[in-house]
Amino acid sequence: MPSRLLTNLAPSDYHLFSSMAHALAEWHFDSYEDVRKWLDEWFASKDEEFFWRGIHKLSERWEKCIVNEDKYFE
Repeated sequence: MPSRLLTNLAPSDYHLFSSMAHALAEWHFDSYEDVRKWLDEWFASKDEEFFWRGIHKLSERWEKCIVNEDKYFE
């Protein structure tokens, strides 16, 4: 199914949000401003290599989806 295949390949799902989820695991915020500040600082702390890695791993991810016939995997 193409729609499921595309969600398996979304770099935000397996690279960006995964990393962000780990960083957020123990945080609790009292306001929108606190969330916004945390996000701004988190993105600023990531170097170019972090984003480059997420984008360039896409071809490996595509191949894995094809080999697994679009079955879900981590």
